[in-house]
Amino acid sequence: MRVFVTGGTGLIGSAVVAELLGNGHTVLALARSEASALAAEASGAEPLRGALADLDILRAGAAQTDGVIHLAFTNDFSSPGALAKAVAEESAAIATLGEELAGSERPFVTVSGTPSVPGRVSTEADPLPTGGPVGGRGRAVTAVLGLASRGVRCTAVRMPRTVHNQGAGGFAGLMTSIARQTRVSGYPGDGAQRWPAVHALDAAVLFRLALEQAEAGTSWHAVADEGDKVRDIAEVIGRRLGLPVESVPAETYGTLGPIFATDQPSSSTHTRETLGWEPKHPSLLEDLENIRP
Repeated sequence: MRVFVTGGTGLIGSAVVAELLGNGHTVLALARSEASALAAEASGAEPLRGALADLDILRAGAAQTDGVIHLAFTNDFSSPGALAKAVAEESAAIATLGEELAGSERPFVTVSGTPSVPGRVSTEADPLPTGGPVGGRGRAVTAVLGLASRGVRCTAVRMPRTVHNQGAGGFAGLMTSIARQTRVSGYPGDGAQRWPAVHALDAAVLFRLALEQAEAGTSWHAVADEGDKVRDIAEVIGRRLGLPVESVPAETYGTLGPIFATDQPSSSTHTRETLGWEPKHPSLLEDLENIRP
């Protein structure tokens, strides 16, 4: 299968591209810069120059391939309104991709976060949130899944708060970066809130399985670790960096503060049983041991 991949040179995307190529697929990778294009070529993919906001380029990429995996998302949340802008850009992009695929019965695998459900572990049957900081993303992915009635084999892989590899990536990676800057390994509140996690190489396998096998309108959880306490994550980071471990205000994490403070464990039982996915790589707490002082 020839697959159009957005975000194919990031932490998750590079693992997905390698997984696809290693299993007989070919890849057309969206590349927003010369450096990204060179990285795509080096991985064995064919680059298509353009950014997520270039809707005509997205249409062209989808038109010349057998399926689409969407992973691209702007992760710069440093300025006010940046998160809302990123969500709006992604929403327009995946709507465009979905329209191009309508009526073709081709697979379209998109991405979201795992939902949080007060008082219990979330499952694949739980709806995505449509309010709050990333509610727009939930609405956009829900709309894509609705394309099942229009001849698109659409499916969503829900990612946990931390997708990691060699101690880097996701919310835990942000905690590490902030700890280096502030010289404190912090956690919001009492740190008892739980975050799910997955190794990037395990997540890549699930994206391939979803592309190859998933039925239209379905959602899957790329969750290897159901929920590590944030305080435990901070303690590993603090030990590796030689820093004190303390509670810090949620505002330390900017617009992501409310999400950082939320208890959000998640299950992947249905995903494992249905698609035969089985994570094999190190857990988050094990992988954080790779952080260099």
